[in-house]
Amino acid sequence: MHSISQYQDFFINYLKSQTIDKEPKNLYEPISYILGLGGKRMRPVLTLMSAEVFNTNYQKALPAAMAVEVFHNFSLVHDDIMDDAPLRRGNITVHEKWNINTAILSGDAMLILAYQYFEQYEPVIFRDLAKLFSKTALEVCEGQQWDVDFETRIDVTIPEYLKMIEYKTAVLVAAAMKMGAIVAETSDENANLIYEFGLNLGLAFQLQDDYLDAFGNPETFGKQVGGDIIENKKTFLYLKAKEHATANDKAELLALFASQLEDNTTKIEQVKTIFIRSGADTITQEAIETYTLKAFDTLNKMNIENGKKEILRSFGENLMKRKA
Repeated sequence: MHSISQYQDFFINYLKSQTIDKEPKNLYEPISYILGLGGKRMRPVLTLMSAEVFNTNYQKALPAAMAVEVFHNFSLVHDDIMDDAPLRRGNITVHEKWNINTAILSGDAMLILAYQYFEQYEPVIFRDLAKLFSKTALEVCEGQQWDVDFETRIDVTIPEYLKMIEYKTAVLVAAAMKMGAIVAETSDENANLIYEFGLNLGLAFQLQDDYLDAFGNPETFGKQVGGDIIENKKTFLYLKAKEHATANDKAELLALFASQLEDNTTKIEQVKTIFIRSGADTITQEAIETYTLKAFDTLNKMNIENGKKEILRSFGENLMKRKA
């Protein structure tokens, strides 16, 4: 087994070797551009790490890891169009740098390219990877649609929200880990358990993201604190506050989330105060811990060496150590 930073280096070196230099340039240059914008490369790292957890050299998992990263970035290109986002990782988004039509078409090509990376595996592994990938890709689309739908709904429930973040975020984390297991040709039980590990860790990570969006340190969080409040997003924090707040606080919260202001400083502070008074902040932290522990519970059932269970546990603990 290697360190996370080593897996990142392994993957980045492989990514650089996959440079696409084909015609028409306006189709392929945006693909090279978005893939080159950086990021933590956490999903492909999970695929490489998972393969080695099940005693297979990470090199065998590189094409599957590349498929995961290409798909993830495809989803970002299309998300940025839907959100009319000007920046991605501090750089101009694809649709702004080129145009919307080019971004749509390049994104479509990325989805197809992702599938092509599975062709480097023998038929049985190819079949299992493609089957998991198709299921996951469709779920990510469903999660994105729910997220869009929730923007105009006032009756979103906690189970609906959890299902949305499961499909939009957690299933790709889970699939990335299971792909490593498939490449390693481990047992179905192990492959399903590491999927559950990734799924619960992905849910915990997204709930923590919700929490840090409101209560994070602007210097360490990596993006604007209070962004979800400004955009009136019905996060887990918001839904729990609405459920547990007093009648007056609930009325104020609903009014605040129906507003669009030029200066949101006061709005952010008022909403955070309601989150705290209602206990939603504590409830969210408890939910994060619950999903993290559910992830760790799957390790006890996994048929791998104890040392590798500890590596996975350590990875999960480090992932959840982002501080407010």
